Amino acid sequence: AFVATKLALQSFSASQLTALRFLIASLPVLIVPRPPIGWPMLVTVGLTLFTGQFLLLFFAFEQGLSPGLASVTQQMQVFFTVALAAVWLGDLPGVRQCIGMVVAFGGLLLIGLTVGDDLRPVALALALGGAFSWAVGNVLVKRLPGVPVFPLIVWASLVPPLPALALSAVKGEPPLWDAGAGASWIAVCGAVYLGAAATMAYAIWGRLLQRFPAGAVAPFALLSPCVGVLASALAFGEVFAPARLGGMALIVAGVAIVILPIRRMAERPAEAGRDGWQ
Repeated sequence: AFVATKLALQSFSASQLTALRFLIASLPVLIVPRPPIGWPMLVTVGLTLFTGQFLLLFFAFEQGLSPGLASVTQQMQVFFTVALAAVWLGDLPGVRQCIGMVVAFGGLLLIGLTVGDDLRPVALALALGGAFSWAVGNVLVKRLPGVPVFPLIVWASLVPPLPALALSAVKGEPPLWDAGAGASWIAVCGAVYLGAAATMAYAIWGRLLQRFPAGAVAPFALLSPCVGVLASALAFGEVFAPARLGGMALIVAGVAIVILPIRRMAERPAEAGRDGWQ
């Protein structure tokens, strides 16, 4: 998805790509019933899980954030999710999870020390803002355990196009249809991939968050940097300096520490059942 984003942004602005992605993702509203929640909550989920996350992420790309680094920094949402779930839902992390978060934030700080010509501070800040918005949306979804996830994702996708298109108009950008008419085929394919295949992943992700503790589910998202870094290296020849590689490695090490309790939980079925594992 991060590679597809870079390709799509060759023809679309951040605002235009956000609108197009979710116009595509919302097409199933024609056949999918609205989820049994009020419009205020539906709009709030759409503004946090989708609008805030992707507008900020796409603007970070426009400021020079590379796909490989984006795939790592965006996964800081894992730790934001665990922290917010502890505050809002009382879903407290264990000692190992806290240690893992400290290690991962150490990696983020190390990456922060490498800001320069190829990594602007504003790009890193925008990416982390997107990750935080994603985490807020995660917690909101977790608070809706009885709501079917796929209809929620589809209907929440109706929200981002309006603020994205409004922002595009304020910036004086051409209409979305004009941008689409002049877009390259590879940019259009990237946008379609983001709107269809990548959005479907959110339905799966949301379902997992509903069924299991946030601290147990969220860390697995950090497996995606492995794919993101490799895909960016293959597609764009992206390479990283030793310090940045060290920071990325610390973030991945953080998730390794966080998921260690899962085996222990599996060995204690009674306690696991209370946490929703059965």
